[in-house]
Amino acid sequence: MKTAVIYWSGTGNTEAMAKAVAEGAGVEAVTFSEFSGDVSEFDAVALGCPAMGAEELEDTEVEPWYTANESKLAGKKVVLFGSYDWGDGEWMRIWTDRVKNAGAEVVGGEGFTANNTPDDDALAKCKALGEQIK
Repeated sequence: MKTAVIYWSGTGNTEAMAKAVAEGAGVEAVTFSEFSGDVSEFDAVALGCPAMGAEELEDTEVEPWYTANESKLAGKKVVLFGSYDWGDGEWMRIWTDRVKNAGAEVVGGEGFTANNTPDDDALAKCKALGEQIK
């Protein structure tokens, strides 16, 4: 199965999660700005973004990338993950709904979140999610 792990991180927390997902999937994690592939060529995609602003996706790289590629997710396995420092995870619930409405299967049924710096348990969960999409 061809898998991509793509993320944006402002503090390094979501980057740590991305690296754990990528380890489980047996691939390298890349940032949204570094990703040069075509999502339609992948069987599975893991996407990571922390909560930003009023619990929303980062708006200069992630939201434009996601909007441009949303229709290419149909029929794919998708892992969503990210860290947050406030709120209750609304951004992840909204993102999960968007991905499901695009016709993708969200692995685990919902996006995975970690409060601030992911602990060992959170990183193990990320790695396990990556193993489910390799």
